[in-house]
Amino acid sequence: MGNEREKKGQSVVFRCRQRNQVSLVLESASLDISVSDELLGNFVNLASLLETYGDHWILAMGGAVIGLLFGFSAQRSKFCARAAVIECCEGQWRQKFAGWLLAFAVAMLMVQLAITLGLLKPESSRHLGSQGSISGAVLGGLMFGMGMIMTRGCASRLIILSGNGNLRALLSGLVFAVTVQATISGALAPARQFMASWWTVDGGPQRNMLNALGTNSWMGLAIGLLFLGTAIWRFRVSGGTKPLVWGNVFVGVAIALGWFFTQWIASASFEPIPLQSLSFSSPSAEWLTRVLYTNTAPRFGFDAGLLPSVFVGSFMAAFLFGEFKFEGFQTENKLGHYLTGAVLMGFGAVLAGGCTVGAGMSGGVVFSNTAWLTLLSIMAGAALTYRFLKSIGAPT
Repeated sequence: MGNEREKKGQSVVFRCRQRNQVSLVLESASLDISVSDELLGNFVNLASLLETYGDHWILAMGGAVIGLLFGFSAQRSKFCARAAVIECCEGQWRQKFAGWLLAFAVAMLMVQLAITLGLLKPESSRHLGSQGSISGAVLGGLMFGMGMIMTRGCASRLIILSGNGNLRALLSGLVFAVTVQATISGALAPARQFMASWWTVDGGPQRNMLNALGTNSWMGLAIGLLFLGTAIWRFRVSGGTKPLVWGNVFVGVAIALGWFFTQWIASASFEPIPLQSLSFSSPSAEWLTRVLYTNTAPRFGFDAGLLPSVFVGSFMAAFLFGEFKFEGFQTENKLGHYLTGAVLMGFGAVLAGGCTVGAGMSGGVVFSNTAWLTLLSIMAGAALTYRFLKSIGAPT
């Protein structure tokens, strides 16, 4: 009897253990199912959103939000590639240089971390997946850098200054947009095509500098950390204020968000969605076409939402902090100086594949070889032009 009771007790304990194990397995399975259902639900919600409103309108709304962030942050931080180059030419390496490098470092770290985790795959973007031009990057970058000094701002800076009430920047921006359109499909297109054809490179993995060097995104993270450390060091030396620092941080965040957002939409869309980030040359021409030829204007997309929102973001920051005021040309003899620079920037931007932000930073953070060539050429062209104009006593 005692043995039978002992066996029955062991049997009960064994069954209880079995039930506990089964319940644990069921709970784990239900947890996995709930997580999967949540992820699937988010994907379905995005797909439903795209189907209801259309891919291009969702892209435009996302571009508008990111544009507001960029415009507001760039206005508060006085983000400017031209000012960074001038500081380097003067041997100062202070807040302007540190701010630009900080924005670049933040964008690079965020993008390379996403690539490392498999969340971003920029191989199909125009910076890596399509044919590039070495000659276009170098010559276009040099021309853009020259124009940037003469116009007192790159393409994005002209939009920021226009939002502050600077009529000089507004007029220069309009000339820039007209030149971009003429270079894309107008009278200047043959010259651009001829110069770009001198030295081309095919799209593919070889356009990624990290692949060409036999490394991976971990090297990109290391370079980003190096840039970040340098920027922080220069800020500490020059005494950068918190608004200046955080403004440049969010400029970098906006560039990274452009990549993340277009990747997110492309993952759920049934239409081919180009992976991209912030750019200001082609969108300027796109908006010029939309204003002049409403019936034949391209569909709204990421760029269409981005450009006006950068202007609005800059205006909001200037208005809220009491910095909005109308400004014109201080002296009449500078008009030709500014407009010549705008023409050089417009032609150079299209030839090089983008501006300081569109090619240099957005393409630089994914280590496109032509993007880095464009960025270095812009800096070189700007530095040489600044030194030359300064040597002859011309306005800079």
